[in-house]
Amino acid sequence: MSYSGSSRHRVVVVGGGFGGLSAVKALRRADVDVTVIDRVNHHLFQPLLYQMATGILSEGDIAPPLREILRRQRNVNVMLGEVTGVDAVAREVRVDTVGQRSVVRYDSLILAAGSRQSYFGHDEFAVDAPGMKSIDDALEVRGRIFGAFEMAEVTADLAPREAWLTFVVIGAGPTGVEMAGQIAELSRRSLHHNFRGIDPASARVVLLDGLPRALGPFPESLADRAVKDLTSKGVEIHLGVMVTGVDAEGIDTNASELTLRRIPARTKIWAAGVAAAPLGRIAAAATGAGTDRAGRVQVQPDCTIAGYPEIFVVGDLMSLDKLPGVAEVAMQSARHAAATIGRRLRGDSRERPFRYRDLGTMATISRFRAVATVGPLRLSGFPGWLAWLFVHLMFLTGFKNRAAVLVNWLIAFVGHGRPQRAITSQQVFARVSLTANPAGASARHTQPASSHQQAS
Repeated sequence: MSYSGSSRHRVVVVGGGFGGLSAVKALRRADVDVTVIDRVNHHLFQPLLYQMATGILSEGDIAPPLREILRRQRNVNVMLGEVTGVDAVAREVRVDTVGQRSVVRYDSLILAAGSRQSYFGHDEFAVDAPGMKSIDDALEVRGRIFGAFEMAEVTADLAPREAWLTFVVIGAGPTGVEMAGQIAELSRRSLHHNFRGIDPASARVVLLDGLPRALGPFPESLADRAVKDLTSKGVEIHLGVMVTGVDAEGIDTNASELTLRRIPARTKIWAAGVAAAPLGRIAAAATGAGTDRAGRVQVQPDCTIAGYPEIFVVGDLMSLDKLPGVAEVAMQSARHAAATIGRRLRGDSRERPFRYRDLGTMATISRFRAVATVGPLRLSGFPGWLAWLFVHLMFLTGFKNRAAVLVNWLIAFVGHGRPQRAITSQQVFARVSLTANPAGASARHTQPASSHQQAS
């Protein structure tokens, strides 16, 4: 099936994340027809994914449907599917929608497919240490975290119970720091009086990173403050320690301390690195562009691919000036691409380089504690947390999502509750079931309880 659109300038945007959505909205008044293609039907507010994994927020709070967001923008068509090929000469992209294949033609193409979890050449680690890049990931991590407390409650032997109550977060960047802080908060505050056979506060939370300090993008003073706050919450932090093996029962490291060489832990969460989405290599192969080690496409200063001025690569998918893979880079580069298309349609073909404006970086530690850089300001503790709260609330898409998130925050931060604690066997056992019995889902009901950590 082929989609050619109307006679107006056709813009295809691949990806409905921060970059893609910003580009589409920036084209709302342009004389163009826009097609948004994404492999999922929602826009994910990824900075709050860890709160979904720890029971504070639901998927609906942070993942509104793309069609709902764009319902009033009449020049936009939303298409569910995964781009599997780019023909840069014919100006077409090939799309697979659950086995149904189609071709979409473009005059301008904006590639904003974002990134995926990187295991640094050890993809087998994903089986026992899921990442945090999608709703599926967050639901699985939620199932593992809350399921671990349930398993500890019914486990009589001390050593296996301690393994269930040990949570290892690999990667001390913003995501890892936030995840470790929330697990500690969950175990020591939110689950108080919820169990009879175990004390959730006895849970061991371990944060590992191969680099010599946590929160690399932050000033050293703020990174040190974050480490101090996490330690006060009971989180064990071990820096300069690399993970060398991951299995269902625990992890192996290269630590000099014998007690850290092997950490028995049933719940492991990978937050150590990212790589560009596969679309980056597809686009590079189609255009002859180079890629960096993370698979990001090397682009011109105006975010286009050399020799193909109609193809823009933005956000986590582009390699330009060593810009960080953060939401603000994605949004600003996408708006730059949209503005360039608008100027060209008005007859202005001058090349204008993309200029990134760094608006700051934030990370929460726990309830009422965060670190933040906002312009020249360096904030920590409660002021940093208030700044984090305000910025994330404002960046959420739509009033309904802001209202829902605010209510859940009040329950979790002012009260003691975790409103989203429901877990299902499908979330926990789905992947191992499909591996063990691809012909049917019945296997998930035959998995022993101790297989909890085999799912990924």
